[in-house]
Amino acid sequence: MRRSLSFVLSAITGTVLFSGAAHAGTDSRQAAMDAAVASGIPGMVAVAPDWRGSSGVREIGRPGKPDPSGRFRVASVSKSFTATLVLQLVGEHRVSLDDVIQDRLPGLLPYAEPITVRQLLQHTSGVPRDLLPEDSWGSLPEIDTERFVHFDPDEQVRLSTKQPLQFKPGTAWSYSNTGYNVLGLLVEKVTHQPLARVLAERITGPLRLRDTFHPGDFPFLPHAAAHGYEQLYPAPRERTDVTTYNYSRYFSAGQIISSAEDLNRFFRALFDGKLLPPAQLAEMKKTVRAIDVRFGDMGFDYGLGLMKFDLSKVCGTPMIVWGHRGDLPGFNTLSFAADSGAKQISTLATLDAANKDQAAKRELPFVNEFCAVPVASAPLVPMSL
Repeated sequence: MRRSLSFVLSAITGTVLFSGAAHAGTDSRQAAMDAAVASGIPGMVAVAPDWRGSSGVREIGRPGKPDPSGRFRVASVSKSFTATLVLQLVGEHRVSLDDVIQDRLPGLLPYAEPITVRQLLQHTSGVPRDLLPEDSWGSLPEIDTERFVHFDPDEQVRLSTKQPLQFKPGTAWSYSNTGYNVLGLLVEKVTHQPLARVLAERITGPLRLRDTFHPGDFPFLPHAAAHGYEQLYPAPRERTDVTTYNYSRYFSAGQIISSAEDLNRFFRALFDGKLLPPAQLAEMKKTVRAIDVRFGDMGFDYGLGLMKFDLSKVCGTPMIVWGHRGDLPGFNTLSFAADSGAKQISTLATLDAANKDQAAKRELPFVNEFCAVPVASAPLVPMSL
């Protein structure tokens, strides 16, 4: 999830140095998590179809490892759920990808330029990416002190769109949480139901995703896989536990709580055609290159709520993966599946605003799921949203 604070890394490039290569008999994904924890990440979990593991601690200062079956804040992986709901409505002819959002939600956006549903889904709308610092987190400590602030979704959109469009709609690409909050409001308008109920009736209920829900103003994280932490105050103060939080500001852009197994099940069902008709799934996988107007080439292609990564150079063999990543204070999530459907993984790291070395190491369990030969040192996939 894109945040307005300067500590969020822009597109990262560099080298993953897997110190202490896995000794014989150690799973490369587990060894990669252990290396990430050794670099300073409090805890990690990872779940693949054939394996699950964890490393580090569930809670700093207390015994116990992170729980691979536990829940966590999936942040912008929520966008794949929101996009699926919108595309279900498209398949039912209740929404069109070419609909102008100002016609569907009159008065919400202050812009004269027509913005379509497709442009919002693909981050080509030009809608501002997030709230201004004065309306959100203007400093690191405010992440701590503003944890119970409530935002109505239309209020978040109104405050964010005090800013001008970033570019003429359809002419460039820039990640926008605000645009996805607009899409959540569209889902509610069309269905005449709260987003949480629509999610439950259309996705989590049918798929029996028992750990996945939209929390609204509920700030707690029941059955947490691990606590999330950030260094919000200067040393020698300890890292701040940011597990308990009201993320209503990220309504349909990044508020969902889930588990690694539920995320895997969701993406398996999506790519197997159980959630969308073939035509809408094909639209979802039509991509543009994610060349951000501020940060340049992000290293992936973007469909309608889906990221597409080409790991072929990293793995040394052809490998395309689809899914999404998410970032919130204390929670970094990756959930991806191979284009072939043979491999899949969801990972959690409990420190998001990490330094470059930590950011590099937390990506390696994800990479090693998809490479036929485990990677001990690989170019870092430049993901930072």
